[in-house]
Amino acid sequence: MTEKKKFPIGTQDFEMLKRHSEFYLDKTPQLYSFLESGGRYNFLSRPRRFGKSLMLSVLKYLFLGKKELFEGLYIYTPDGKVGEANV
Repeated sequence: MTEKKKFPIGTQDFEMLKRHSEFYLDKTPQLYSFLESGGRYNFLSRPRRFGKSLMLSVLKYLFLGKKELFEGLYIYTPDGKVGEANV
């Protein structure tokens, strides 16, 4: 029987979410296209309680190069590369 993951209500830190095996809907394809767009300034307009802090936490760990957190996600590659950019 498959173990159900708990929903991360109020969890805003990606590393904590992954370490506790909480449910995470992979948004890294959208983050990849966001990063590839290369805008000088980016405005993140989302309603309250819509995951802005968690998304910024994902970006933080992506740029820190903590690739072990991204195993199994769209943006992960074992050699630490995301498209043409290094993680």
